[in-house]
Amino acid sequence: MINLQKLHLFQESLGYLGQQINFPEKLTFHPTTFEETITQSHPGYEELSHYRNIMMQYSLFEIKAIYTDTFDFSKNYPLYMTYNKFDTQKERGQMLAKLKVLYEMFGLKMVDNELSDYLPLMLQFLQIADWENDDRAQENLQLIIMIIEDGTYEMANELAKNNNPYAYVIKALRKTLKACIESPREVESHA
Repeated sequence: MINLQKLHLFQESLGYLGQQINFPEKLTFHPTTFEETITQSHPGYEELSHYRNIMMQYSLFEIKAIYTDTFDFSKNYPLYMTYNKFDTQKERGQMLAKLKVLYEMFGLKMVDNELSDYLPLMLQFLQIADWENDDRAQENLQLIIMIIEDGTYEMANELAKNNNPYAYVIKALRKTLKACIESPREVESHA
């Protein structure tokens, strides 16, 4: 079960994580954004600090090359979270349509040229969605988090095996989402 209050606390940082795995721009690595968004108490602070230290050793041109080699030229790290998860295109298409409807239900209008399972878009949605006092939030946000968790599991392992700096971002993302999930025991203690 998702703890919506914890998820709300991490909304800005989820947007930051989405920015880090989107195509790099000059502002992607602005130190103020990191300092204002990721505190030392953040679940992914250590990984994101390490990631930033690595990336600061490169020029923006080099970072763009690393990004392109990682996400654009390799099928091992798809940023489309359902890409390898469905047996048929029909099943995947149904999930993409469901995600699009879900985004619109919570106020995010998608652009037509992006698929709804694109990880930076999913994180942007989690950043800006207004789900407070919405009875549909628990089930729908849990679906999105499950898709992200499932889609990033193998990616995290493969990136780490290859000493890719983006492994730290994915690990930080997974830790952040895990911090928002309540175990059944926690749920019982609140009942």
